[in-house]
Amino acid sequence: MQTLHFSNKKCSKILGIPSFGLTLVLLVCLASPISSCMEQEKGALLQFLAELSQDGGLAASWQNGTDCCKWEGITCRQDGTVTAVLLPSKGLEGHISQSLGILIGLQYLDLSGNSLSGGLPLELLSSSSITTLDVSFNQLNGTLQELPSSTPGRPLQVLNISSNLFAGQFPSTTWKTMENLIAINASNNSFTGQIPTQLCSTSPSLALLDLCFNKFSGSIPPGLGDCSKLRELRAGYNNLGGTLPDELFNATSLEHLSFPNNGLHGAIDGTNIANLRNLVVLDLGRNNFSGKIPDYIGQLKRLEEFHLGNNNMSGKLPSSLSNCTNLIIVDLKSNNLSGELTKVNFSNLPNLKTLDLWLNSFTGTVPESLYSCSNLTALRLSSNNLHGQLSSRIGNLKYLSFLSLGKNNFTNITNAIQILKSSTNLTTLLIRNNFRGERMPEDDIIDGFENLQVLSIGGCQLYGTIPLWISRLRNLGMLLLNSNQLTGPIPGWINSLSHLFFVDVSNNSLTGETPLTLMEMPMLKSTENATHLDPRIFELPVYDGPSLQYRVVTSFPTMLNLSNNNFTGLIPEQIGQLKVLALLDLSFNKLSGQIPQSICNLTKLQLLDLSSNNLTGAIPAELNSLNFLSAFNISNNDLEGPIPSGGQFNTFQNSSFDGNPKLCGSVLTHKCGSDSLSMGNSRFLVYSYMENGSLDDWLHNKDDDASSSLDWPTRLKIAKGASLGLSHIHDVCNPQIVHRDIKSSNILLDKEFKAYVADFGLARLILPNQTHVTTELVGTMGYIPPEYGQAWVATLRGDMYSFGVVLLELLTGMRPVPVLSTSKELVPWVLQMRSEERQVEVLDPTLRGTGYEEQMLKVLEAACKCVDQNQFSRPTVMEVVSCLVNIGI
Repeated sequence: MQTLHFSNKKCSKILGIPSFGLTLVLLVCLASPISSCMEQEKGALLQFLAELSQDGGLAASWQNGTDCCKWEGITCRQDGTVTAVLLPSKGLEGHISQSLGILIGLQYLDLSGNSLSGGLPLELLSSSSITTLDVSFNQLNGTLQELPSSTPGRPLQVLNISSNLFAGQFPSTTWKTMENLIAINASNNSFTGQIPTQLCSTSPSLALLDLCFNKFSGSIPPGLGDCSKLRELRAGYNNLGGTLPDELFNATSLEHLSFPNNGLHGAIDGTNIANLRNLVVLDLGRNNFSGKIPDYIGQLKRLEEFHLGNNNMSGKLPSSLSNCTNLIIVDLKSNNLSGELTKVNFSNLPNLKTLDLWLNSFTGTVPESLYSCSNLTALRLSSNNLHGQLSSRIGNLKYLSFLSLGKNNFTNITNAIQILKSSTNLTTLLIRNNFRGERMPEDDIIDGFENLQVLSIGGCQLYGTIPLWISRLRNLGMLLLNSNQLTGPIPGWINSLSHLFFVDVSNNSLTGETPLTLMEMPMLKSTENATHLDPRIFELPVYDGPSLQYRVVTSFPTMLNLSNNNFTGLIPEQIGQLKVLALLDLSFNKLSGQIPQSICNLTKLQLLDLSSNNLTGAIPAELNSLNFLSAFNISNNDLEGPIPSGGQFNTFQNSSFDGNPKLCGSVLTHKCGSDSLSMGNSRFLVYSYMENGSLDDWLHNKDDDASSSLDWPTRLKIAKGASLGLSHIHDVCNPQIVHRDIKSSNILLDKEFKAYVADFGLARLILPNQTHVTTELVGTMGYIPPEYGQAWVATLRGDMYSFGVVLLELLTGMRPVPVLSTSKELVPWVLQMRSEERQVEVLDPTLRGTGYEEQMLKVLEAACKCVDQNQFSRPTVMEVVSCLVNIGI
């Protein structure tokens, strides 16, 4: 059966939509107009054209004096009736005119892949002729209006509104008029509320329902089990809760069932799952499911993808999994699964390409049957309790590209390297924290690994030297040999690895002077060399700690980490050649001499750690020109003279300079002069006197009587002033500044209650070609954006979240984080009340009944957009400024 594909960038999936009625689109191409189009229809099309601000060149074809049936993108029947308007990816901008609803014979409307904005005209949804409506991948916004209950039945079969900016409650009664619906794709919007419960009873032919990447809440409607023809059900990346309803498993035609990244919980019922015999994809990853994987999983003979990672599943991997002979992907990472993998006969899975069992508690050895999976491209068994040696049969995996075995108890690294070198397609080899206390393989005849890009053998306590065979890995981009017991110098051939940009040999016992060949590494000298890196993505994400994950090799920062060794001598002056270097760590060595002036040429540098050496002389003053330096440490040396001021130096912690008794500066007890405002180890930022203190004082630290509270006009004035201050550092300053600690106590008020954004002690500059700065997790509880807990990067969007919290404080008078444990946190409480349409109840009681409710609710809408969990849905500061300045005019 042919399928029509809806592309969805966020879901990273191809959405196949059954061709019931959709193959009729092919008939459009077969229609050959004979009669001219009717004047009324021509007028409707010209009205559509007139309401576009960018027509993508349509005006050249759409001329008033010509037959509209011959216009670009228009198809007519032989009687001249327009049946199709097909204008995908034409560069159209502007609003969709409701005049298209006048086209009484229009069956197919495709405006996808443009930049159209505004709402979706109700006339299109209520059309008595349109069967296929595709407006995906635009910038349409607002709510999707409900059709009146009195509307007669509509012929719509396919509705694709995915990847727009729609928000508000998803329609529930509209579908009662659309009994012919086959497919609904509303993914990648911001719809809220519950999933409609009656979809299947009103649209019995529904075959595809895609609601992923929205903000749906509540539980999964049991009524979805009544969809006897439903083949694809996707609702991942929402806020759904509860369990999988038993009735859902009555939808026995399901081929794709996907609910990842929600809050679902409970056990997975085996007898229920066995009802879905047609299932090809089952994705329940990143929820809170628990219990065992049911043996009945083996009855899903058509299953190709099984995603249950990032849950709380326990028990053994059922042997019946080997009955799913069509499996291609098995993702069970980050659970509590245990037992031996040998219980599963992997030789029955000839199509298996990806097996991800990372972060479980499996024991025993790698099953020999696994090496029969000749199509395997990605294998991750890291962070388990496996042991033994690698089998020579791993060489049977000719397509293996990604292999991660780290944090187990494997032995005999020499044997492992000799076996794996024949894996010619291997690009990523991660075997850290195994082979403990063994000797680093030094066999000079080791060759192979011709496509290897990432090699990680850290944390093994290997002894020996950096081996010569690594010099033959001509495509190597990342080398991690950290936390071993390696001795000797860094070999001179290091610069012959022309793709190498990430070197970590920290925590070893390496000796000698810093080799000058390190200063000649091509990838660290010029950005032009980066074009030679392989752009292919990892077969599986590579995790760096609990928060960061990488899908592309080139996403890693350029790094040279030689810390915790026994290097001696001077830091070479030639280090200034490494213009692309982002992270440089030479700490805990025995380096001497001065900090070379040339290090100030490393304008991309974000981290510089020279601590715990024997460095002398002054700190180069030009280091304060490294605007993107977010971490700096020269403690425990013998440096002297003044600490540079200005630039990023005003943000570094005092401990960065400890252990250098000859240093002086305002951040230290030892002052260089008397012009510094300091006390002990403290530093002070000096502001104009703010007569009215901070916003926090007025909202949370005043008496309870109404006379001491701020009225609404004053609060609105403060909101406007603070937004203008934030817009200055986000949009006027060059480079842009991310504040990282926007909160009510950092908004100061003068005698006229004019607001000033203050305290830039945590601020960072942002490179012009970047969207964030990598940093430690900082900020104030209640104001920290949720994404900061997943990746330690600070962004302008993070500031917008914090500012949204401030707006909510102004509206509610409540603290972001309650003082009493019985109270609710501000942001989730407001969002819940808003979803229940109880917005007025969140407003500060002292402000209610003052006549400003309409203004306050407008500000509330702006605030809720700012605290959107999806950082990419948050408005820019200029959008918020524009909203606020228009309130109260």
